[in-house]
Amino acid sequence: VQLQASGGGLVQAGGSLRLSCAASGSIFGINGMGWYRQAPGKQRELVASITSGGSTNYAASVKGRFTISRDNAKNTMYLQMNSLTLEDTAVYFCYGFISIQRGVPPADYWGQGTLVTVSS
Repeated sequence: VQLQASGGGLVQAGGSLRLSCAASGSIFGINGMGWYRQAPGKQRELVASITSGGSTNYAASVKGRFTISRDNAKNTMYLQMNSLTLEDTAVYFCYGFISIQRGVPPADYWGQGTLVTVSS
């Protein structure tokens, strides 16, 4: 199983970016998915998560600005980021809680990270 994150880049404060995370490989089912981020010199923090049923959860710092979604048919998750601020600068990592076979407990899989840089 591989998770491929994409969509990061350089954007001015107030701008928008859309991150994608595509899961591929031997996948039986994907439970929860989400995004973490790690800014320079800071610990990794949860940004947003989404269940297989579409229930979402957001960090207080991004609530109202970021929207997480997923396309189960494509095994892909998205993070729409609006009104970006300098504090959103970080490497964003996606994860998925994935089952590879019926009867096998799901496990965490991580993407490689995509850099988001917000400039003033």
